[in-house]
Amino acid sequence: MLLSILIGLILTVFAHAMARLAGQYWPKLPVVVISLLLVMIILAVSQWPYVEYYAAVGTIFEHLLGYVTVALAIPLAAMRLNDLPLKPLSRLLLIATLMGAVLPMGMAWLFHLSIPTLLAFATRAVTTPIAINIAQLIHAPAALASLIVILSGLIGAALSPLLLRNLNDERAAGLALGLAAHAIGTVEAWQRGPVAGRYAAFGMAVNGLLTAFWLPMAFHLLKM
Repeated sequence: MLLSILIGLILTVFAHAMARLAGQYWPKLPVVVISLLLVMIILAVSQWPYVEYYAAVGTIFEHLLGYVTVALAIPLAAMRLNDLPLKPLSRLLLIATLMGAVLPMGMAWLFHLSIPTLLAFATRAVTTPIAINIAQLIHAPAALASLIVILSGLIGAALSPLLLRNLNDERAAGLALGLAAHAIGTVEAWQRGPVAGRYAAFGMAVNGLLTAFWLPMAFHLLKM
């Protein structure tokens, strides 16, 4: 088991290092997406089942993801909050946190998906550690919620170079990435620059806090 953990860690770090190197030649491709593809290729070539790979290193990286999410508060200290348009930004964040849950739930409802699946889609717009905690509070499948969050983050990060190609305001680009693609989008925002990265961390953190506050409360009120 210890050997599997060591090999899994080496494989993951190697894939990330190669992805960063590839990112120098193809800057439009998100490093996270390249890393994911490299891990999939290595697992396929080595015939190492993903279930065994995840069993070896999944818990470690889930814990690290929680620490990294908390550490994103550090760059927020460098933001000049006095320069922020608080009223428009407050309205934007309120709309984002509501639509981030309501729109995915609405799409799930249109496809006649089950109630637990519908509730899992409500966590789409927050980062994985927060989504898992919310899923437990609203009795949604935590594994499905985690999958939805990760896939939406990957899709958002992958499409961001195309969608944001004409957006020159790094604050707006960072905020959009943090709100739409949470942790993976924040990583992509830091690739754009420190300003975009700080605003992405800000958007992701505030959206996570707001969603963690109102979504479980709304669920329990509607359930009564």
